Amino acid sequence: MEEKDLRPNRKQRLLFALIAALFILIPIGTYILIIMGKGDINYSKMTIEQLQNAYNEKVTALDAEAAELSNKYFEDLKSYRSEVKGYNKNTANSNGVTSRDLKEGTGDTVSDSNYSAYYIGWCSDESIFDSSFDNYDEPTALKTPIIVQPNTLIEGWYMGAEGMKIGGVREITIPGSLAYGDYMEVCGGKNSPLKFIIMAIEKSEKLQTLNNELNEIYSALSSVYTQNQTTDATTTDETGEVVTGE
Repeated sequence: MEEKDLRPNRKQRLLFALIAALFILIPIGTYILIIMGKGDINYSKMTIEQLQNAYNEKVTALDAEAAELSNKYFEDLKSYRSEVKGYNKNTANSNGVTSRDLKEGTGDTVSDSNYSAYYIGWCSDESIFDSSFDNYDEPTALKTPIIVQPNTLIEGWYMGAEGMKIGGVREITIPGSLAYGDYMEVCGGKNSPLKFIIMAIEKSEKLQTLNNELNEIYSALSSVYTQNQTTDATTTDETGEVVTGE
């Protein structure tokens, strides 16, 4: 057999090149999927360092998305701060949930899971107990909007938002029994009525995905920390018996 017959032919060389490329591209592709958040990622297989890096990357992406939405809606919500006014607690408690549209929406009618919201929440004396502003007295930006989901907010919120359309702004009054009732003190006591200004915006699927991924990463981190603590709390003696650490 001549020496030239031992050399790979053109087809063989192409096959070898393809195999070599796959060995290079598969790890790179896996890394991109992890970093970019695409595909199904098994966070339970990651190390603590990988999970922490993934968590920080998702938080950075979440902050960027929140900042983009803030730039879009900040001035609009800020203009409704003048609507925050005092009200009679007894009347608010006795009248049930009431609403007043400040701006009619033009989008779909809201449901328990198809929109996000910015809000201002205040007490009868006009004090703000919570809001979407980074600092209510001197606001400069909006925090991440809440993603409305079933059974995650007070009952009066869902009742007050009924019939509202995305893009709208509504003032709702909620009696204490449909707010935090007697299990939580707010506005100086239990069973306090509350008022909200709600701005309904389109649900951000990107925010939803990032929130879900952050929850998965947090759960994986908690699991790893728990396992490490369990391992650190036990050792073995010279006979191989497990000894629980103090």
